[in-house]
Amino acid sequence: MSTSKKELDLEGSPGEKYVADTGVGYSENAVHKYEFAAGDSVYAKLQRIAGKYGVEQRGIERVPSDERDDTNMSKIGTIWLSANLVVSSFAIGALSIPIFGLGFVDSALTIIFINLLGILPVCFFSTFGPRFGLRQMVLSRFYFGYYGVKVIAIFNILACIGWSSVNVIVGAQLFHAINTDMPGWAGIVVIAVLTMVICMFGYKIVHVYERWSWIPCLVIFLIVLGEFAHTGKFNNLLPLATGPAEAGAILSFAAGVYGFATGWVSYAADYTVYQPVDRSRKSVFLWTFGGLFLPLVFTELLGAAVMTATINDEDYLNAYFDSGIGGLFAVVLVPPLGRFGEFCMAILALSITANNCPNIYSVSLSLQVLSQKPSAYRGSSGPLSARVRMWLSPSPATTDSRSGSRLMLIIGYWLAIY
Repeated sequence: MSTSKKELDLEGSPGEKYVADTGVGYSENAVHKYEFAAGDSVYAKLQRIAGKYGVEQRGIERVPSDERDDTNMSKIGTIWLSANLVVSSFAIGALSIPIFGLGFVDSALTIIFINLLGILPVCFFSTFGPRFGLRQMVLSRFYFGYYGVKVIAIFNILACIGWSSVNVIVGAQLFHAINTDMPGWAGIVVIAVLTMVICMFGYKIVHVYERWSWIPCLVIFLIVLGEFAHTGKFNNLLPLATGPAEAGAILSFAAGVYGFATGWVSYAADYTVYQPVDRSRKSVFLWTFGGLFLPLVFTELLGAAVMTATINDEDYLNAYFDSGIGGLFAVVLVPPLGRFGEFCMAILALSITANNCPNIYSVSLSLQVLSQKPSAYRGSSGPLSARVRMWLSPSPATTDSRSGSRLMLIIGYWLAIY
């Protein structure tokens, strides 16, 4: 039986069926992995080398059903668990008091309910990965069109690099709090290079790293919680304000929390495309929900709680003004734990990598949406975005928390439209 030929569409619809003159044919219109390395061209040789060393060879092309071998369902949750159980999330919660003038109770209510709202789009779009085998920006062509999505991809690239720049600044503040002689750029370079190396290997290595990196972070955050509770500096007596000023402050903080929570939506499907095509949409949704909601709420509540100590305690206030978020961790961990406290801070600084890996990996995919050659930029975008991120990141010593809050608001605006 013969079937009619169709023009190859690298991002064609899943399970597309067509009727031939003598019967029914079935094609996913997907490129298999071996096809990337076929031939004697320089590109094919580079693909063979990449495959030999475990580097992802596929770009934004559809992942065929028979190559979706990521059968471990828990990876759907751990990618987001590790990416959000980091000091960056802690910093979001901490902004509520010095920037927006809120107390702990109103901060906590905002954190819980806005995160619940903000992660729902991420959970929803994550279910599209197994179903279609397409990356999020490619899926967005159905909403914005082939050329319209290029504008969205540019926004996504700017948001990813912008977030990564803010994140590495927080990490550099931690390094600076450990050793005041360490220049800010050195901490930025360490985190950026580590992120670049992981992302160059692609989907599988990113998932391997994210599968385990949350464990030391959870242990350290629990230590921070215990040590801070032991100090008795938590101030839960800050009164709930009323009136237009309070409403404006809550709405502004809510926009920031929403921007951070829903910020993953523009690449949600990127991290489920290798899941089996018959994966339950409900299970993908729930694993994504748990991987986002639990770490976001925990770390942001902890950040808001620790920041309440700056109201009445000069040591906490001075530490925050001297070294930002890093100063807060230093005043909680170093006096009671000494060198071990500094070690914990170093681990937290390096944990920024877990937050930046999804950002930078998805930059490579967004660049391919702008290109006419789908696989042209995936391997090279890690070094490129790392260099851009280091160039854009200002000195941690001259950067205040308002820079991060402004970025969160801007990202929240465009993602709300998306």
